[in-house]
Amino acid sequence: MEKRKNSLNISARSFLAATVIIFLLMAATYALTFLVPGGEYARTVDEAGHTIIDTQAGFMAVEGGLPFWKWLLSPFLVLGAEGSGALIAVIAFLLVIGGVFNALHECGLMSYMLQKLVHRFGSVRYTLMAVLILFFMAMGSLVGSFEEVVPLVPIVTSLAVGLGWDVLTGVAMSLLAAGCGFAAGVANPFTIGVAQTLAGLPMFSGIWLRLVAFVCIYLLLLFFVRFHAKRLPERGTGAGLGEHVPDPRMDRGLLLFGCILGAGIAVVLSSGFIPALRDYTMIIVAVMFLVAGVAATLAAGMGVKGLFKSFLSGLIAIAPSVLMILMAASIRYTLVEGKILDSLLHWAVTAAGGMSRAALVLFIYGICLVLNFFIPSGSAKAFLLIPLIVPLASFFGVSSQICILAFAFGDGFSNVFYPTNPCLLISLGLVDSSYGKWARYSVKFQLMNLMLTAGLLLFGLAVGY
Repeated sequence: MEKRKNSLNISARSFLAATVIIFLLMAATYALTFLVPGGEYARTVDEAGHTIIDTQAGFMAVEGGLPFWKWLLSPFLVLGAEGSGALIAVIAFLLVIGGVFNALHECGLMSYMLQKLVHRFGSVRYTLMAVLILFFMAMGSLVGSFEEVVPLVPIVTSLAVGLGWDVLTGVAMSLLAAGCGFAAGVANPFTIGVAQTLAGLPMFSGIWLRLVAFVCIYLLLLFFVRFHAKRLPERGTGAGLGEHVPDPRMDRGLLLFGCILGAGIAVVLSSGFIPALRDYTMIIVAVMFLVAGVAATLAAGMGVKGLFKSFLSGLIAIAPSVLMILMAASIRYTLVEGKILDSLLHWAVTAAGGMSRAALVLFIYGICLVLNFFIPSGSAKAFLLIPLIVPLASFFGVSSQICILAFAFGDGFSNVFYPTNPCLLISLGLVDSSYGKWARYSVKFQLMNLMLTAGLLLFGLAVGY
């Protein structure tokens, strides 16, 4: 029987394995600074104040390289680099999650909530699986939620184990589903919205093919997760959770937790219609999660002193993940400071010159996949890539809509596979799963999905999308 802890203590083995992998990637990136000549694209500021590549001014060679001491300290220097505000927000977000979840665990609310959910939905668990996957995909696809679903990953994972499945099933039902929805991008403001604006297209135009992609990817993901769950040894529902016994105080705490957190999710959903909220969704979820956790634990009977101690313990337990996030973020820092990121991009654009239309579309998809390893932020990649790939594709008779769909596919799916994505590292740490185990599990889906999405791009090209 697999037993699932509800506390968020990251095991030394998981932490060490992830740290070693990221360090090797850091070293490989630093080696590139000796092999790739430095170069830069000229940049300009658009009407909205965003810095984008100036395709008219072009690319120029510059002196590259990075001093060894700067590479060695890059995980800390990245905190002072341009765009570090988002990184700091992710770290603060993580610490809040760790503190709140430990308080929920120590007051017994987590176990009680899982017992109640299993008692209610244990008989229809595969229907619940389908609904949860659809919910998380919709969150990613309609409002661009990805980081915001991280607090829900440990809950869904513990629920999956309680329903007789395993940790990997829980991560797939939540984070992987959100990543797939984010990539399908039906109305994702951070990828499709930004990219179409930069390309001069009406925002969220061409939605029909993205809807087709959403449905196809949903069915593939549901089949993949369900197939894996069906092959697991039969353990029955409620494994390791104990029998559900109603408790009015716990029910009151759960009601408070659900209502307050639900209000936060409603605000995130409304950001799809209120653009001013889009830059603050992570902060909103963090604050609402903190308020929900404090209110729920106090209502469940935990004293203020106990709440403070358990919150602090959870914060300390989750702190090792901060180092992993800083190390992962330093990879992009090394490319930028070493002046080789633009050089690699220039080589890719030059190589696309003699390709057929179909090969060019798939090549753009590939560029975005590779670049996402170094730059997880979708909007940051849009400002970097769209001014280059849209004019290039137009020259060869490929529409901007296909380019943007290829960009969205390349940006999104690998977020839940690459070890440089902080949300993946956080989530795996929260559920005490190693990156190697997750990679072996999810690579099968990634390969099937790669073939599916490549086929969708070629279909779009064939019908004149």
